[in-house]
Order: sequence, then structure tokens, then C-alpha cells
Amino acid sequence: MKLKISGVELRRIAMPLVAPFRTSFAVETSRDVLLVRVVTSEGEGWAECAAMSEPRYCSEYVDGAQDVLRKFLIPALPEDSVDAAAAERALAPFTGHHMAKSALETAILDAQLRAAGESFGSYLGAARERVPCGVSVGIMDSVPELLDAVEGYVAQGYVRIKLKIEPGWDVAPVRAVRERFGDDLLLQVDANAAYTLVDAQQLAKLDAFDLLLVEQPLANDDMVQHAQLAKLLRTPICLDESIESAADAAAAISLGACSVINIKPARVGGYLEARRIHDLARAHGVPVWCGGMLETGIGRAANLALAALPGFTLPGDTSGSHRYFATDITPPFVLADGHLDVPTAPGLGVEPLPDVLDAVTTSSEWITL
Repeated sequence: MKLKISGVELRRIAMPLVAPFRTSFAVETSRDVLLVRVVTSEGEGWAECAAMSEPRYCSEYVDGAQDVLRKFLIPALPEDSVDAAAAERALAPFTGHHMAKSALETAILDAQLRAAGESFGSYLGAARERVPCGVSVGIMDSVPELLDAVEGYVAQGYVRIKLKIEPGWDVAPVRAVRERFGDDLLLQVDANAAYTLVDAQQLAKLDAFDLLLVEQPLANDDMVQHAQLAKLLRTPICLDESIESAADAAAAISLGACSVINIKPARVGGYLEARRIHDLARAHGVPVWCGGMLETGIGRAANLALAALPGFTLPGDTSGSHRYFATDITPPFVLADGHLDVPTAPGLGVEPLPDVLDAVTTSSEWITL
């Protein structure tokens, strides 16, 4: 179903985190989130841009995303009628800016599916009504603090724990968690590109802990060295930042650079490309899982729909709302028996709560097509 867009709202909101979240590249205490609302002849659609305040995870950042949306991406949309596939084609000539593209495409897809009465899960091909959920645990000041945090998440029912690591914070915390919680705990680590191939011997020490995977140990633009590292480790290598498209995924699989892929829809330009990566990986027998970017309920709803596809055989970072926010902008996603339900209402299946949204809004910009 194609729709005529009358305008697009770019709304910024400030979302404090319940606790600081530290990775190898940054410490976040709050999220400066860009929301995109597309208004069409048949209704509206929402999406969330996953870009961070600073270009550390990748080259994108939230001010830049808003700027490129305003100047280039929104004006490039067809004037007569559009759907998500047409939007993807219209945005393709612009290099990079995957997170900005993803937000605009997703908002259009939300409006399109709401008008058609179809859910994201149904449209993407979800095979489950609920998905198992893991949680990402940031770098802590001490091992005892880490153990307390993990204990809390295990008590909440999360079925998989992911530990952020960096040089100087790797073997000791992983050993402590494994010894404290036993071999049955599904455990993996994420380096966010903090190591080099020189560190292969140190990374090989993680083989002793029967991890599900080590995520993005080396630079995002170096698949060749990831392939070399894969030959030196028993622990499977998962790529995150290196995979920005289905073509990247195909190259990584062919090179032997990874045996698992983390699919973040925002990183690859949207849910249409994310589904292509899922299909490619599944055809090659490569398991995938859905990564997170500390999303509000808007982004979380879409990720849950994607994570319900049949190739997502590992628990993702689709945590409950209260993992990051005391109050979400949508009705909260609440963990039950380690799982979250996939929304079934049309489109994303959720929308912002007006009073909450107004309370956290810092600015709003309207762009007429």
C-alpha cells in the first residue's frame, strides 16, 4: 500500500538511563533520541533513530542524522505516493547514513502497515509469538559490582548474559561470572572493536569459558584479520559493526570472518535490509541474533518483530524497558519467563504515550513535503 506523505516531524527527546552504561568506547548516562513521525493520507507512522550523541559506535551521531534527514533524505522521497520499498530506493543514492535512513524508512513502513492493518511481525515473517531475551552488561568499576549486576539480571529471568569487554577488563570478569553462575549460563562477550590481532593470545584465553561468541573483537573495517583471528580461537566470532549490508554479510561469510552475525536494523539501513541479511545467513547456516542500541519502546517493538524470524536462533539484546528507562515513552515491555511478547497490533503495535512524550521532548521540527 502506497501513501502520500504530507509532512515529517523530527522530535528530540531526553531519556535518562537508570544506570550509566559503559562500553569500550563511551559511557552513556542518558539518551538523546531522535524520533521520526511520518504523517500520511492514511494516518501516521513512528520510528526511532538509533544514532548516539557522539560518533563513537559508528560515524553517525544524532545531530548529523537530523541534519541529513532535513536536507537530503526527506526531500528525496517521491512526491506522489510512497511505501517502504520505494523509500529505500529513493534514499539509496545517498552514501552511508544508515541510521537516519532506517528511521525514515521504518516510520513509513509503520504508517503503511497501520493503514493495511498488518503487524511488523506478520510483514517481516515472524515465526514466534514471543522471543527469548538477553541483556547487555556494561563495563563496571569492579568485579564484585559486575557480579551483583549479573545476579540481578539472572534473577529477573534473562536467558543470556552479554559482558562488554576491553583490554584490561576481559578474562578476569568473564572467569568470575562463569565461576559464580556456572556452566549452564548462556554467556557471551562484546569488545566493540577494542582489540587488534596482536591481542589474539589474550583473546584465546576466553576459550576456556565456553562462551557463545566473542562479538566484534577487531576493527569494523577489517574482515581479513577477523578471518585470521577466527583460525586462532575456538570461541565463535560474531560481527556487529562490520556488517552494514547484506553484501557485507556475504563477504564475511565467504571469508570465514565470522560464524555468527548480530543484526541491528538501524546499522544496516532498516528492516528490509535486515531481513535480507537474515535470509542470507539462514541460507548459509549462520545463526543471527538481534542487537540493541538502548532503544525506547518504539525501537524495541520493531526489534522484537525482527527477532521472531526463524533464523534468529540466539537470544538478542531485546531487554525489557526497565533495563534502561524508569519510564518508557510507550507502555513498557515487561519480561516474563525470560521472554518478551511480539506486538501483534498493526504497524509497530505501540505508539508513544502523549503525556510522557511531551514531558521528555526537548525540540520538535516539522518538514512539509
